[in-house]
Amino acid sequence: MATKLTEQLTGKHFLTLKDFTADEIHYLLDLAADLKAKKKSGTPHHYMKGQNIALLFEKPSTRTRCAFTVACIDLGAHPEYLGKNDIQFGKKESVRDTAIVLGRMFDGIQFRGFDQETVNGLAENSGVPVWNGLTNEFHPTQILADLLTIKEHIGHLKGVKFVYVGDGRNNMGNSLLIGCAKVGMDVRICSPEVLFPDEDVVRYAEEVAKDSGANITITSDIDEAVSGAEVIYTDVWVSMGEEDKFKERIDLLYPYQVNKAMLEKTGNQDNVMFLHCLPSFHDLETEVGRDIHEKFGLKEMEVTDEVFQSKNSFVFDEAENRLHTIKAVMAATNGNETS
Repeated sequence: MATKLTEQLTGKHFLTLKDFTADEIHYLLDLAADLKAKKKSGTPHHYMKGQNIALLFEKPSTRTRCAFTVACIDLGAHPEYLGKNDIQFGKKESVRDTAIVLGRMFDGIQFRGFDQETVNGLAENSGVPVWNGLTNEFHPTQILADLLTIKEHIGHLKGVKFVYVGDGRNNMGNSLLIGCAKVGMDVRICSPEVLFPDEDVVRYAEEVAKDSGANITITSDIDEAVSGAEVIYTDVWVSMGEEDKFKERIDLLYPYQVNKAMLEKTGNQDNVMFLHCLPSFHDLETEVGRDIHEKFGLKEMEVTDEVFQSKNSFVFDEAENRLHTIKAVMAATNGNETS
């Protein structure tokens, strides 16, 4: 199976988990666990030695930039960071022309930005593997890190009762629904009805569930969603570029804040995992947090500090796993994970 999957993944783009089978996802998770063990033991794994990788960032990021940079170096490749002032798609050069140029110079391209069409265009025209570090629609590298973290601490994925609480329409809601459905989880999206996931994404997940055995629930009822939950996941209420929507989102999502009372509703409060893709507004230690406190009186937003700092929280394991899963994606799609 591994040899067959190695062949399937070589040269494949990583744009959305829609493009990957359950077997391929599990293969990437197993490879990530192996690479994590090698990292911890100091075992060299220069599977991409001599390669050059372009890291394109329209949107800044701590975890994505650091994970891709360290992954490149650990794998023996050279990362080249290009920020928003270095790449101006559609302003000075088209996505197509940029992709062709970069594809002739680099062995792989990571893109983190706004439009899914941009990363798709890079994939269509570059001739090298392209990896989606985040777009407005999807965040597939994050989901692999989430799944690896759950598997490490629960021991399996199939049937795990997973609840995403918050803005169900954003890239995390979309990607978690798809990824969790692929691996057969009991995935529940809990949000106000106006923030329910796109119907096309829900229909896709429901079709996937017919084969994977997943269970899909979309609800605004918190009690229904979190009953028996093994994992509760949330994200910031306002995504980058939507800073004018704080008042609207606070009014909608404050009842969906992850707090101790929500953990108690699970009936599993001693063991339920809390996950968050970060950054998180759980205290007043950030400029944004202090600004929101001054304007709206909130000391915490999507999660309370009590939960964020608790034994239930695995957010920093999850953040570290961005490195190992990204490394697996890069190595596997370059066809060099065992060389």
